[in-house]
Amino acid sequence: MMTYFTEQGTAVPATVIALEEGNYVTMVKTTATDGYDAVQVGYKVVAERKVRKPELGHLKKSNCPPMKHLREFKLVDSSKVSEYQAGQQLDISSILKEGDKIDIAGTTVGKGFQGTIKRYGMKRGAMTHGSKSHREHGSTGPGTTPGRTFPGLKMAGHMGAQRRKCRSLQVLKVDAERGAIVVKGSVPGKAGNILEIAPAKIVGVNC
Repeated sequence: MMTYFTEQGTAVPATVIALEEGNYVTMVKTTATDGYDAVQVGYKVVAERKVRKPELGHLKKSNCPPMKHLREFKLVDSSKVSEYQAGQQLDISSILKEGDKIDIAGTTVGKGFQGTIKRYGMKRGAMTHGSKSHREHGSTGPGTTPGRTFPGLKMAGHMGAQRRKCRSLQVLKVDAERGAIVVKGSVPGKAGNILEIAPAKIVGVNC
């Protein structure tokens, strides 16, 4: 993250998102052919040997270069399906403008196997005076009745590395020459993560 100064001189927390080579439309789905309207987009151009042959044939059919990531975005407005064609490269400057609200989804930072104190914010026991419970999670349920542990109990386990979405983030700047956009606030994951960017879903406006 970084500090971004607006034209009014206000310092706001921001994140710079780089745009690598890609963002090609690899497939267009319509209600007539697939039952719903959607656009499949490919990202991150790589060597052919790094793409599976079925996917490689799918991309060649659309006259697209070999790409590592394919994602599908559903379209609420059926009239916008005609704006996209297979093999078309998306122009970020024509899609996003300064001040737009967007939703950004990605994979959060993995924390590994963690206890309940770090994973769920539970309180620890006394660290002195003969206490035998320092960072243990405590009881897991009653004894004879029901004689089992209920599903969904908060216990130690794998933390992080989950898909999360940050909603209604404001676009502060779109730099098409450098291939980057600046958004207000933080985004899921760490540097180098792949992010999915879509227009913000606003009730009564576009959803």
